[in-house]
Amino acid sequence: SIGYAFDAERIYQLREQYPDKLIAVDGVSAFPAVPFDFSKVDTAYFSVQKCFGLPAGLGVWIVNPTCYQKVEQLRKSGVVTGSYHDLLQLKASGDKNQTPETPNVLGIFLLGKVVRDMLFRSARLIQNDTTYKATLLYQAIEKSTILSPFITHKINQSKTVVVAKCENGNSDILARFLEQGWVIGKGYGSYKNDQIRIANFPVHSKEQIEQLSDYISKT
Repeated sequence: SIGYAFDAERIYQLREQYPDKLIAVDGVSAFPAVPFDFSKVDTAYFSVQKCFGLPAGLGVWIVNPTCYQKVEQLRKSGVVTGSYHDLLQLKASGDKNQTPETPNVLGIFLLGKVVRDMLFRSARLIQNDTTYKATLLYQAIEKSTILSPFITHKINQSKTVVVAKCENGNSDILARFLEQGWVIGKGYGSYKNDQIRIANFPVHSKEQIEQLSDYISKT
């Protein structure tokens, strides 16, 4: 929401420091555009309306056997591990290639089509393109006289949601972008009027980002 990304290497370090703890990662704005070693965590989750370019309403939850073991331990201790659904119930249905109730069939079908296209392109190509486009955007923002990166520490600058703070509010800047055909997001929450947010997802081509970066650098 503010363009901050947690350094993956720091997550890997946490795994080494706390081998017996469950580690969960929210990758909603990152996967699959940012490389990540899923073997270093126990569970990860994301929805499909960002990097996968699909309508909202479908989430993906990845879990490893340690998560199931933890739920079983908690159950034996009398701890409530779910309400309408819990992890073991979901697994029981999943083992039969089923869901507890009627799922978002259209969303799953579309996700399959998008993933097939991504596999054809390859994750490495998508990730390299994402890094290239993000580099262009941040360089352009740094060149601008009225914009600057909100997250100044480069290791924590999101590659997929590029956020810039505006010198004198964003209303005039957004209007100028719109005149050029660029629909740019406002800031999030209390930053609504002070920042702009630029999506850099796999659906955005290198040519689009190059044109946008060129315009920003001249702004």
